Amino acid sequence: MFWGLGKVLTLMFWLVALVNLVEPLINPIDLLVNLAASLLLLTHLLEVLLVHRNLKGRPHPWRDRLQILLFGIFHLRTLSAPTAGEARHA
Repeated sequence: MFWGLGKVLTLMFWLVALVNLVEPLINPIDLLVNLAASLLLLTHLLEVLLVHRNLKGRPHPWRDRLQILLFGIFHLRTLSAPTAGEARHA
């Protein structure tokens, strides 16, 4: 439940950031939202780069990458963990 709530809150933040681009909020809140969105996007890009190799074996790796860009750690935690056999070969 925690991970689902995190995804919903993250999606709401991205919606606020998009609305802020179209119709800027009052100053200085608009600058803070833009800064927070930029930092969050950078963090999510780093997460995609760090797990890029692990996503190659997944059925839909590009969909997973997109969800990591949107939700970050909240999507990463919902991905299935490797089985014991896979972990030994890694």
